[in-house]
Amino acid sequence: MTDLYTLERGTAPLVISIPHLGTQIPANLQHLYTEEALKLADTDWHLDRLYAFARALNATLIGAKISRYVIDLNRPPNDESLYPGQTTTGLCPTETFRGQPLYKPACAPNETERAERVAQYWQPYHTALSAELTRLRKRHTNVLLWEAHSIASILPRLFDNKLPDLNLGTQDGRTCAPEVQQAAIAAMSASPYTGIANGRFKGGYITRSFGAPSNGIHAIQLEMCQSTYMNEAAPFDYQSEKAEAIQPTLRSMLSAALEAIEKLAPTLA
Repeated sequence: MTDLYTLERGTAPLVISIPHLGTQIPANLQHLYTEEALKLADTDWHLDRLYAFARALNATLIGAKISRYVIDLNRPPNDESLYPGQTTTGLCPTETFRGQPLYKPACAPNETERAERVAQYWQPYHTALSAELTRLRKRHTNVLLWEAHSIASILPRLFDNKLPDLNLGTQDGRTCAPEVQQAAIAAMSASPYTGIANGRFKGGYITRSFGAPSNGIHAIQLEMCQSTYMNEAAPFDYQSEKAEAIQPTLRSMLSAALEAIEKLAPTLA
């Protein structure tokens, strides 16, 4: 057991990672944050509940407990921008997606504090995720890493207009085999939801750093509009009817990608 993430191990060649699920700000840090920050608006709410069906696929599920406002597990540890020239949030963000300050004046972490957060919160998640992928690679020729994310559908500071419902990212095809990407896109396109591949979201650090098709690890990020399954305004409640409507699409996308994985030729690694 750990206070940093939840982990449920399966034996299928599928890992679902939810790095922005966390809602915890450690007690010794809470006094640094604004009242707005403590609302945790930019959390990827309820994705563990939305993806609960994946247990029937015998997937491995790992989800963060620590809030992205403490440290963003899907950013590089050196805080290099994943989208140069675009407005983004960093490793230890100082603003919400809407540009509101997260920290009280003079309370944002300095370089030393950021390094401490990397060691204390960021590294254990990445170590655990790596261990699970290694474990499954010993059982399977190829493994699918599915990065599960969600976001408010309209955020003018970060992107123009409303996002498509489903935003699939593979760093323009670099993080998974073409057949795997095509299978996921086909399932997405056959759904009643709007979707795009490698648009505004091309996959974050986890997708880019772990996705290595030549080594048998195929990574796909799916950024969903929260409007497809929940209320985007506080208290950010789960909407069961909407969620049940979109779950078959998620299952279809996962299943299609897994079927493509199983048909791939063995890798050299």
